Amino acid sequence: MSSISSGDARDRRRTVTAIKESLRELRNQLSLLNHQVSRRLELKDVDLDCLELVQRHGPMTPGELARRAGLHPATLTGILDRLQRAGWITRERDPDAADRRAVAVRAVKDRNPELFALYSRMNASMDDLFAGYDEAELALLADFLRRTTALGRTATDELAEG
Repeated sequence: MSSISSGDARDRRRTVTAIKESLRELRNQLSLLNHQVSRRLELKDVDLDCLELVQRHGPMTPGELARRAGLHPATLTGILDRLQRAGWITRERDPDAADRRAVAVRAVKDRNPELFALYSRMNASMDDLFAGYDEAELALLADFLRRTTALGRTATDELAEG
């Protein structure tokens, strides 16, 4: 005999569905926010995505960036050209690489304040939102987001492979 009543199971399904719908809406809203940031910076959305990857993960080769971004290396070359012309990244020879032609893509740290300013209202709003949660709730939210991100990464990798 099940310890969950049919009403409880139905309520759980509704709640799970509502969470999934909210995550999709969040993805859409963040995508729209990033689009506006890209527009203000006169970048393409994919350029901002690649810049974010370099800022978040540190210097990397163009090949590594292409893999992380799920882009063809030839496509990435154009993106890197635009980011470099706009002063967002540098491409530097990697002195430790076996291949002397190898380069590392680095974000130009001096440009960070310009980028952060465009997200400042959202960050301040998030700080206000977080103030309404206690430490245990924040830990639960952080765990949920970490685990959801990992699931998304796995799903992305599986789609990329197949």
